[in-house]
Amino acid sequence: MAQANSQKFIGRNRAPRVQIEYDVETYGSDRKVELPFVVGVMSDLAGASLVEQPALAERKMMEIDVDNFDARMKSLCPRVALHVKNTLSGEGDLPIDLTFESMEDFSPAAIASRVDSLKKLLEARSQLANLLTYMDGKSGAEQLISQLLADPALLAAVGGQAKPALPMQDDASDADQSKDA
Repeated sequence: MAQANSQKFIGRNRAPRVQIEYDVETYGSDRKVELPFVVGVMSDLAGASLVEQPALAERKMMEIDVDNFDARMKSLCPRVALHVKNTLSGEGDLPIDLTFESMEDFSPAAIASRVDSLKKLLEARSQLANLLTYMDGKSGAEQLISQLLADPALLAAVGGQAKPALPMQDDASDADQSKDA
């Protein structure tokens, strides 16, 4: 029963783009008969997945649509492993190994966050965007930053004072030690 209701809902809200009809004459009256339009695509969508895939002859047809696309991707775990030219440092190739579990994993930010050298640049960009947001509306802040960037000695002094952020694991272990004390 639920299947019939869901098919009616899909028919009303997401009508098929291809409709094949033909005219049939039955007992002297004409009527239109609509044929269902079904496409079967055979493809190895897993790529270089580390998840064991059954042999091609043993695979079953799977329905993939907009509603279950991420779940299908997560079950297949498509993966790409390749070497690209390192344009950041200009030295050799950069090994890239990406596994995708959803469509969001294809976004530039998601890809950059999973490549170590790009992750550092993405974090720096995020920090600069936060600084820009913080400076917005503050009089004299832009002038101070431009003075800082123009004077290498001042920049080195400020850079030397900056303390790197502590890793999350160290914070957790410190909290555990303080509980024990």
